[in-house]
Parts: sequence; structure tokens; C-alpha cells
Amino acid sequence: MSTQTGNIASESRDSNPRHLSVFGLDFVGLVGALFFFAWSLSPSLIPREWFYQGLVSGVTSIIGYGIGVLVAFPARRWIAPRLTWWRRRHTARIIAQVVVAIAATATLIGSLLFAADWQNQIRALMGIETTTGFAYLRTGLVSVAIFAAVLYIARGLRWIGRRFAEFLARRLRVPVAGAHVLAPVILTVAAIVFVDEVLLASSSTAARIVFAGDNNSTDPGVEQPLEPERSGSAASPSSWESLGRQGRTFADGGLRADELAELNGAPALEPIRVYAGLEADGTTEEQVRLILDELDRTKAWEREILVVSGTTGTGWINPVAADSIEMIHNGNSAIAAIQYSFLPSWISFLVDGAAAKAAGDALITGVHERWLQLPEEQRPKLLVYGESLGSQSAEAAFDDLADMRHDIDGALFVGPPNSNRLWGSIVAHRDAGSPEVLPVYEDGVAVRFASDIRNLESIEGRWEDPRVLYLQHASDPVVWWGPGLLFERPAWLAEAPGADRTPSMRWYPIVTFAQVAADIMVGTSPPVGHGHNYEDLIPYGWAAVSAPEGWTFADSQRIAEAVDRLHDSE
Repeated sequence: MSTQTGNIASESRDSNPRHLSVFGLDFVGLVGALFFFAWSLSPSLIPREWFYQGLVSGVTSIIGYGIGVLVAFPARRWIAPRLTWWRRRHTARIIAQVVVAIAATATLIGSLLFAADWQNQIRALMGIETTTGFAYLRTGLVSVAIFAAVLYIARGLRWIGRRFAEFLARRLRVPVAGAHVLAPVILTVAAIVFVDEVLLASSSTAARIVFAGDNNSTDPGVEQPLEPERSGSAASPSSWESLGRQGRTFADGGLRADELAELNGAPALEPIRVYAGLEADGTTEEQVRLILDELDRTKAWEREILVVSGTTGTGWINPVAADSIEMIHNGNSAIAAIQYSFLPSWISFLVDGAAAKAAGDALITGVHERWLQLPEEQRPKLLVYGESLGSQSAEAAFDDLADMRHDIDGALFVGPPNSNRLWGSIVAHRDAGSPEVLPVYEDGVAVRFASDIRNLESIEGRWEDPRVLYLQHASDPVVWWGPGLLFERPAWLAEAPGADRTPSMRWYPIVTFAQVAADIMVGTSPPVGHGHNYEDLIPYGWAAVSAPEGWTFADSQRIAEAVDRLHDSE
């Protein structure tokens, strides 16, 4: 009898999670948290300040803790109770705990010692002032606070789940085992419905209310244009008020004809800029009709170049892109765009992705159909532009690369999101031996990729019209973040690093996904030429895609310097 009692007690100790805890934390979960914390200190694409690193590390640590708890649970529940015959099981368990604890602690200490150096490697590549190791040690305090807050929220939810299971068992006579299975399922479904139907819906509504006010504002120095070639002018059916903040900035931006003539030393035309804001009409189709009316009114079909631009979430068009194409063609150009949202791009990506694609498809298709009605010899060159989420909007109008090159005369896409369908297809089918970070597709005959000016300056081999060009940095998290990072090392991390990615960056399951996601939030913080900043490269990109006959690289440099001076003065 005493032997049986001893075995039961021993079995109870083996299956009791508290027997494997440290300071009230599950031991295996704590080990997972330490490993995830250490991995999160490793370098990523964008340098992080110590407090932001603390936030990232705190979140990844709690994920590691949860994974550790989940891994340990079945072992304690079903395997350990069956090992009562093994007399040395307690000794083996203690040895295993010590070995794992030492490995986790060593990894943590090593990561802390190297964290500042890793960050300084990225900073050196981007020309940013270095940080100190002492400053980076403060990340631990922030991480512990985040870890503790999330942990106790999770424990509170677990307590609610247990109480709900007891309610099901006692009040509704659900079998105990069934109640403990049913309770978390019901609560999970309720949470999903609550988040989807209440939080997301209400937060989306709240975001629209908040950012609607911003959309109705006007940037300092922006005034209603006098030129009839611009939307929002007195001659335009698009009222100044209807353009929205970004539309008003776009319509009033850039150089006028006399300034372009002075820049290029030749008579210039007044550049055409047409835009339809969300306030202009009720539907995307009505916005497209307004754009077509504006193109008719301004005689945009008679210009040398017609650019259809995808916009980002707020309706933004990079002024560097608009100014560059107008300078290159001395005002003999027209640019058309519509606004599909006034939310920031990262919110639009979550809630307005379908709207972005629908807007791009409708606008490009509508302009293309009208363009086809013109005599072929009288058509302007039809170009497509898109940056970030705007590139996804613009890509949506085409089934594949062949379809794009059949319908238009050239395209420039900047910092494309990893979820871009067409971009992903081209990269996936790149030439054998070609790196993902700077792919070569079918020997570069139709589409090319560039990460810096040198790539464009040293263009070799046949590049046929219509040309398609993608600009992407090795350090741009928008380009490289995707769900595939969760459990599989991508090719771009297995190959030699690009010009501004440190070779010290490694792939860790789940952690790298979280790191690069965090990088997106600060993707525009590095200097121009790195991260999600392409202002220095865009003029050269436009020249590569659409430059007039006889254009030289020196001409591209002249335009790039003029664009830089213009925006420095602003």
C-alpha cells in the first residue's frame, strides 16, 4: 500500500507544472523566452533604438514563453507519468534543466554583449551615428515590463477560461473533460467575433474619423493652383476642397513651365496634374470618369508622356517621382491619380487592401481604354508608377508581365510590398543563380531590378521597350516581410547580403518574422538610400524607363540634383 502511495505521489510531482518552475514561471517557458529574447537582439534590417528594441524583445519573449509552455504541456501530461519505472528520472531531469539553462543564459549574455555591435554594423552601412553598449543594456528593463504585462493578461484570460469551464460543468451539466475543451473554444470564437466585429470595425471607424480630419487639412505653403492644367484650379471640375490633403499637395507641387524652361534651357510646357479625391464623387467608377474628363479638358492626350500613378493609403504620390518625370520631359507630361483611402498605408494595408487594388485596376483600365481610341501615332507614351502600397494598386491592373508590357509603354515600381502578386511571380521565376535581393529575369530583356545608382549606371545587355523597373533596397522591410518568414528561411537571407544589409543577420523561426514586422514601422527612419527611402534613386529610375532620345547619365545626374535642391528648399 505504501509503495502504491509513493508511486502516486511521485507521479503527481512529475505531472505538476509547479515542480518545474522558477519564480512562478514555467521552466521550459522561461527557457523559450530567454532564447527568443536573445535572438531578438540579433541584427535585422533597420537599426533600432534601445527602447524600441526593448518593446520588440518583450513581445518576442512572451511568444517564446508561450511556445515553451505549449511544448512542455504534453510531455508533462502524458509522457512523464509513464516514466515512473525509471529511477533516475529526477536526476536526468535536473541535469537536462541545468544544461538547457546554461545554454539559454550563455546565449542571452552573448547576445547582450554583441547587441550594440550588431546595431552599429547596420548604422555604419547606413551612415548613422553609432550607439553604446551601455545604452543598449537598458532594453532589458523595457522587455521585462512588456513581458510581465502580457503574461499577466494571459493568465487573467486563462483564469476566465477555467471559471467558464466550471460554469459549464456545474450549471449546464457538461462533462468535466468536455467543459475544459469546450470553454476555450467558445471563448476563442467569442474573442474573434469581438475583435473582428467590434474592435476592428470600431477602430477602423475611429481611424477614419481621426484621419478624415487630417484629410481635410492643407499642408503649410500649399495653395490652390492658378494653372488650368491642374486639378483644383478654377478651371477644373475637381474642386480644391474635394482633393484631400495629399491631392492638394500634389496639385500645387512641382515646377511651373517658366521654372522648367530655366532648368533645361529650352521652352517648356505647363505640366498637367489631375487628381480625384475621395470627396470628389461617391464611387471609384465616378472618380475614374472625372479623371478622364480632366485628361480631356487639359488635352493630356497630346502630351509626350502620360503617367498613371498608384497612390499610397493617404492618397500620397511621392513628389520626387512627379517632379522627376516633369523635369526629364520639360513639362511635356501629364500625371493622373485617384485616392482610395485617407488612412496611413500600414492601416490601409490591413483594411483597405482590396480598395487599393480595385482603384488601381479601375484607373489604369479606364485610361488605357480611352488611350486605345486615339490614333496610334498620336498616343502619348503610357507609363505606370507606384510606390509601396501604390505599386500594389498599380500592379492589380495586369494579369502578368506580358499583359503589362502589351498594354503600356513602361513602368516604374518603388519599394514593392512582399505581397505584390506580379513582383512575387517575377522574383520566383528569376534566372538560375540570380540573387533574390537583386534578381535577373530572362537576362533583363524586359524587366530589371536596381538597389542603387550604380545598378542603373552600369546597365548592360539588351533592355527592350517597354521597360519595367523595380527599385528595392536590401534593407527595405516592406519588400522582404511576409508570412513565409515565420517558419522558413527565405532565399534573401541564405544568399550573400545586399549592399546595406549586415552579414550578421540570421534567420530564427518566428523571431525574424517579428523583427522585420517591427522594422516596417520604422522603415523610413534611415537616411535616403536605405530602408524604404528611394528619393535619391527615383530620378535615375525614371530616366532609365522613359528618357528622351539622346539622354545621358550626366543628364540624369543634373535632374537628380535639381530635384534634391527643390526639396531641400521646401
